[in-house]
Amino acid sequence: MPLPHTDPGGPTRRHVLAAGAAAATGALLGGTAPAAAQSGTDFGGWFDGVANYDGVVDRTGQSEVTVEVGVENGDGPYGFGPAAIRVDPGTTVTWEWNGQGGSHNVVAEDGSFESELVAEAGHTFSHTFESEGQFTYYCQPHEALGMKGAVVVGGGSSVSEPDFGGWFDGVANYSETVDRRGESEVAVEVGVENGDGPYGFGPASVRVDPGTTVTWEWNGQGGSHNVVAEDGSFESELVAEGGHTFSHTFESEGVSTYYCQPHEALGMKGAVVVGDVSGSGGGGGGDGGDESSESGGGLSALVPDDFVGWLAVVFGGTMFLAVASVLGSEAYTEYRDHVAAESQYVRETPVEATDEAAAVELDEGYDPVGTAALVVGYFLLISALWAFMYFVEYIGGPTITG
Repeated sequence: MPLPHTDPGGPTRRHVLAAGAAAATGALLGGTAPAAAQSGTDFGGWFDGVANYDGVVDRTGQSEVTVEVGVENGDGPYGFGPAAIRVDPGTTVTWEWNGQGGSHNVVAEDGSFESELVAEAGHTFSHTFESEGQFTYYCQPHEALGMKGAVVVGGGSSVSEPDFGGWFDGVANYSETVDRRGESEVAVEVGVENGDGPYGFGPASVRVDPGTTVTWEWNGQGGSHNVVAEDGSFESELVAEGGHTFSHTFESEGVSTYYCQPHEALGMKGAVVVGDVSGSGGGGGGDGGDESSESGGGLSALVPDDFVGWLAVVFGGTMFLAVASVLGSEAYTEYRDHVAAESQYVRETPVEATDEAAAVELDEGYDPVGTAALVVGYFLLISALWAFMYFVEYIGGPTITG
């Protein structure tokens, strides 16, 4: 079965008809946007089957924006990156070929622009979007493989990236917040590549509307993961099985940061930005966030509220008891020997001969109490080490022990 749109030599019959329809619609509406240009971010199934589409990336505020041609998209380098962007009217979008996946081109679905078919890396094609609307495009040879894109011009509120206060420092798969506003349900993948392994959330940061339900779905990579809100407003169980899901509905505006407990040190962190929060932002996008943040001081801060925290308390307490029992046994033995030697010295030394040195023979007999205490102490120490190694295996994935 031949691939659709395989003629690179100019506009196809469908392009001509689409352009005519666009012109007619523009005349009827007083010369507004073409037919394919619509407000909002509902693409009507355009991105069905497009693996590298993960929402509209906000590029407003930039006069020139670059889109890479030939990025990974499912089974090969047949994608545009980012797949969908939002820009201001008057912005020039430049597509740049990376040389992967053979020959590609950029063809607007409404016929408003079309590049030549090129395979050479470094080739570029530019188009300036003057009017507001929604413009979809594709690569002719690889449309059936999901090589599609979209440019949304205007229509969004001008919000800047929130100030996460260093939360994403060291998080390799975070670049910017992906705009998912307009969707009632948003999916985030658990276990995506993040630097040195599958220890990331994808996308790492999303922007949603109040009332949106975010569902995290495990892909089965990287061992056991969980999703824990930094403010305590939500927490999933620790799971390694692919296909497992966890959902939370974000009712109020704010910024909710979260992480995976076993792999937080590896940069497995994420954020959900609810509403038009920008700049310094605000906390508590999840329910109950304000109450949790206000009650974090005092003695409650010393009480762990997670599995790893209780594991540290149990292991540390067992080690403390083991060391304390060994040291206590040795101190008790020394004290008892000292008392026995002093008593014997007093009994055997005449009063009139106190100026002579007394020979004191210490008791070197068997000490059942001290020996038992030492055995118990070493047993506790060995048990603690065994328990620690067991829980490391249970958690799975890289830990502080490597």
